[in-house]
Amino acid sequence: MPDSVYSSDQELRGADCFKEAVCIDAMRVYDSCSDKDCLEDLRVYFTPAKQSIVDNATNVRMKNVEVITVYLDLEAIPFNKGFYSVDMTFFFDVCLDVYCTPAASPVTVNGISIFNKKVILYGSEGNVKMFSSDYKLDELDEQSAVSKVLPKATVQVADPIGLAARICECPCHPEPCCRIPECICHRYGDDFDTSGKSRVVYVTIGLFTIVQIVRNVQMLIPAYDFCIPEKECVTTSDNPCELFQRIEFPTGEFFPPKAADCGCGCGCDDHRR
Repeated sequence: MPDSVYSSDQELRGADCFKEAVCIDAMRVYDSCSDKDCLEDLRVYFTPAKQSIVDNATNVRMKNVEVITVYLDLEAIPFNKGFYSVDMTFFFDVCLDVYCTPAASPVTVNGISIFNKKVILYGSEGNVKMFSSDYKLDELDEQSAVSKVLPKATVQVADPIGLAARICECPCHPEPCCRIPECICHRYGDDFDTSGKSRVVYVTIGLFTIVQIVRNVQMLIPAYDFCIPEKECVTTSDNPCELFQRIEFPTGEFFPPKAADCGCGCGCDDHRR
């Protein structure tokens, strides 16, 4: 065998061999699920000032929707060890174009919609309490609470899709509204009208989510080497023209991709074959 081939093979094996086994403290995903929800007829709640505009509206159109926050509550399921129910409350900021007269320009109005969702996932069991040196000795360590042995629930949410919006003279069905947090009310400058005595707006939203249950565990993993940066830091300049010169020319903006480039063609070539 030539020396060059042996040397290359030896280097390849050396790159694949780890130096030592290292114990790390990390969050392990025990269970997860993904979901695609079409949320039909979610009521939009407005502050009194915005509600007065909606009361005089002839039509509404969905302009944009985004997730403000998601509140999660994790509880163990009785008689089913290791499984937990994850209760999620989604708060959406709904932006609407409100038309009061046919010839007039629309008025942009923001409100909130609320959606509740529950899933059951496996999170294993843990019967220990964790204490840390991060807290002061003369203060009660909050980590000593029993709830700290529970796993942690997380939810990842893609940008929601606003599908439809309509206005009604009165609520179509009773809707028990959960308490709207004060931090959200401050964002809109006032409390929300949840009485249902005025005209109401219903929206339909498309939602993509991934829910996970993670738990803090110690895992043994192979270690290859320390992560040493291989490139030097580039000194920034206050000169805007120098910064502009580093930006590559946006060729793709001037030449939009063809259908075949984005993988959405009709597949005619495949039929010819």
